Amino acid sequence: MNTSTPSSVDTATDRVVLGVGLMIAFCVVAPLLDVASKLAADKIPVAQITTSRFVLQAVLMAPMIGLLGHRFTLPRGLIWPMTLRAVLLIASTYCFVATISVMPIADALAIVFVEPFILLVLGKWLLKEQIGPRRLGAAVVGFVGVVLVIQPSFATFGAYALFPLATAVGFAGYMLSTRSISRHIHPVPMQFHTALIGSVLCLPVMIWGQFGAVTGLDPVWPQGICWLWLFGVGVFATISHLLMTYALRFAPSTALAPLHYLEIVSAVLFGYLVFADFPNEMTLCGMFIIVGCGLYIFLREQKIAKG
Repeated sequence: MNTSTPSSVDTATDRVVLGVGLMIAFCVVAPLLDVASKLAADKIPVAQITTSRFVLQAVLMAPMIGLLGHRFTLPRGLIWPMTLRAVLLIASTYCFVATISVMPIADALAIVFVEPFILLVLGKWLLKEQIGPRRLGAAVVGFVGVVLVIQPSFATFGAYALFPLATAVGFAGYMLSTRSISRHIHPVPMQFHTALIGSVLCLPVMIWGQFGAVTGLDPVWPQGICWLWLFGVGVFATISHLLMTYALRFAPSTALAPLHYLEIVSAVLFGYLVFADFPNEMTLCGMFIIVGCGLYIFLREQKIAKG
């Protein structure tokens, strides 16, 4: 009978396996947030959907702060960095919801996946990171893939096809701010305070839109099943963020980053099942180029890090 205790290697392996499982779950749940947003956008203004996402996420995460023993107060030195993080997430969320209100989810998400290339360029020009010609070349080719996705979408949907680029830029800034803030605050209260600050910033805009009768900002009273779609936006946003947060606690980002591209597969599947949308040949080609270049950059960075 083997009475030996599990080795530290086995324990570490189990943690990585758990992290990978959570990341795969994130890739399944995250597109459901997009599905709920697209369904709601048929009757609800984009700004109201964006606001609902932050309000419901703050409400749902508040009990977790207490249960996990975290403080509800935010350190004074993090107020402005967290506010910037919330503003960037508001902008990227609004642009993406506006996009998928008229475009297929998978097409919009494929364009958003230019974000790693934007991070690469920002890292070189803003953070003075050393980026070799191979990774820069892969970023250029990745942008070509984005053009292949945008081209047919632009012909059909006009300027909305460019909104995912704004989402990618906003989310790249959001990720850079997250890297800095994560060293000073636990991920769970970080997500809660981001949602809370987002709610505080969005709600006055909704009130102003209501009484100022500003087109696109004036909220409407949801009818029937629209309540379910709005609730789904908040629930799936909360669940997906928690899955990502805890996946990164159990497994290193180097093991999880390639799995993020599975989100495109889920987006294509849900888009087809719910909306009967399926990417055309040019869009699929662009998706493969974006994913391939993103994986190449990831593998190249790993090789350089080991060297």
